[in-house]
Amino acid sequence: MPDTSTLESPATADFCLADWLRWQEGLNPRLVDLGLDRCARVAGRMGLATLSMPVVTVAGTNGKGSCIAYLASILESAGHRVAAYTSPFLQRYNESLRICGREVEDGELIVAFENVEQARDGVALTFFEFRTLAVLDIIRRSRASVALLEVGLGGRLDAVNLMDADVAVVTSVDLDHTDWLGPDRESIGAEKAGIFRRGRPAVCGDCAPPASLVEHARTLGVDLHIADRDFSWHRDGCGWSWQGPGAGHGGLPAPGMDGACQHDNAAAALMALQLLAPSLTVDVAARCEGIANAWLPGRQQILNGPVERLIDVAHNGQAARALAMCLAARPSARRTHAVFAMLADKDQIAVAGALDGLVDEWHTATLPGPRGQTGECLADGLRQQFPGHPVSVHGDVAGAWGAAMSAARSGDRVVAFGSFLTAREVLRVENG
Repeated sequence: MPDTSTLESPATADFCLADWLRWQEGLNPRLVDLGLDRCARVAGRMGLATLSMPVVTVAGTNGKGSCIAYLASILESAGHRVAAYTSPFLQRYNESLRICGREVEDGELIVAFENVEQARDGVALTFFEFRTLAVLDIIRRSRASVALLEVGLGGRLDAVNLMDADVAVVTSVDLDHTDWLGPDRESIGAEKAGIFRRGRPAVCGDCAPPASLVEHARTLGVDLHIADRDFSWHRDGCGWSWQGPGAGHGGLPAPGMDGACQHDNAAAALMALQLLAPSLTVDVAARCEGIANAWLPGRQQILNGPVERLIDVAHNGQAARALAMCLAARPSARRTHAVFAMLADKDQIAVAGALDGLVDEWHTATLPGPRGQTGECLADGLRQQFPGHPVSVHGDVAGAWGAAMSAARSGDRVVAFGSFLTAREVLRVENG
């Protein structure tokens, strides 16, 4: 836990944004402390029980941020004022909340932090809970006409689930965060389904959802729309087409983000938009423009050059398999170097194993913090999984990235993955 002993209370200090963030990290000794009681108490004092605009919550093992990116881009193209909350942030804390296409400013965050602290009354909020309450406070006071909220971990007990969604979306269900959500897809699916609300519509972008998710929707009387059953997409000439209940859209452009799974994420977003109508209308031009322009850094992000660089936040088996599909579809002319760093509570064997046969040389790095895995441990695991493959160990991601780039020759490829923290550090180096 960060040392906050040198920081005064916000009530007596003139905190800048960085001070606030350091102070918040010390409020709750547990990095993850699932449950809605703490947030609900503070939210009640702040009058945050509801928002005066349509709300879409998006949960899922993978694809949450991408789905929100498509929703936001399409709705903004249609002229709607969008508040979009995503997590974790990749490059700047402020990027977690965008209102009407711009990142929230430091001053806006500080005012919201002050409001949360005034209402907190000693409640030990986690870092994520403090941020979520501040975000909801900003959205409530904004001129946004729709709120898009990414669920951080799980669903049922996540702070974002304080809000009753007009439309709830579960993008995918696979194994991740098993220590908190359960050991299998049925357990995890039940947690994701916790964002559904009685009698309100929902979308599942997973074409084979766990029975637990479907049963929970049935119990609540949720009108659940499942991929490949109630809506679908298929390639159509140079573009693609989408078909949903009583509606269809053809001639759609390629999604703005790379990866085969992006059609699935965009299709789920289109289904959610149909369920939001008629309160939020979207025309053909806005759909096309929004799909083509949607963007999030670190999602199979490709930087071209003599050495192709690919940066991906993939940190679980499902995401790593999607990354493997991307690499296989873009074969390197020569060698592929991997920069690999991940958290200790993630499944290294599943993530690295997904890239079997696609990586020629590995560079591991240590991630900081109590959850960080050491580069030495990662390297030991890789040597057992891939005997004979070169593996080098580095103290941090920047060092691993520099070594991989130095070793690469024209026509080689360098790919970095394993964590948001990994992608964040590589983008920091690349952006100077």
